[in-house]
Amino acid sequence: MKTLYDVILSPVITEKATRLSETNQVVFRVPLAATKPEIKKAVEALFKVKVKAVNTIRTKGKTKAFKGRVYKRSDVKKAVVTLVEGHQIDVTTGL
Repeated sequence: MKTLYDVILSPVITEKATRLSETNQVVFRVPLAATKPEIKKAVEALFKVKVKAVNTIRTKGKTKAFKGRVYKRSDVKKAVVTLVEGHQIDVTTGL
């Protein structure tokens, strides 16, 4: 049984994500198995806002080396959530 907190792992705080907040968009880290309808439902329930659209980005982990040892970074999935005009989320305050 998934809870809403299992779908939204954390907000992404980067320069690009901060710039997207000017256009009513918020970026979250989500599990690789999360679907767009699940993400929309979780954001609407947790933050009490209306979601217009959800776009997902799946990034494959890079192979890196540290002191001669090769390792692979984890695969990551992010969700760019577009909010309806007039709604906003302040990710710096938390839940």
